[in-house]
Amino acid sequence: MGEAKRRREALGEKYGQEARILPWVPITKTQADLFVRWTTRGTWFCIVLMVVAWVKIRFIGPAFFLCELSY
Repeated sequence: MGEAKRRREALGEKYGQEARILPWVPITKTQADLFVRWTTRGTWFCIVLMVVAWVKIRFIGPAFFLCELSY
C-alpha cells in the first residue's frame, strides 16, 4: 500500500482539500494569500494616486495659475 492510499484513508473526506488558516475560519491559505496580494496592490495604487494629486496641487496648479498657495 502506497503512502497516498494511507493518507487518503487517514484523512477521509478531507483528502485533497486545501488547508484552512484556522479550523473555525472558512478561509483557505490560497484565499488569504490572494487577499494580501490584492490589498497590497490597492495600497500602492492609492499611494501613487496621492503623490500625483500632491504634485498637481503643489506644483502644476500654481504654475498655470489654477490655484494659489497661501503660505
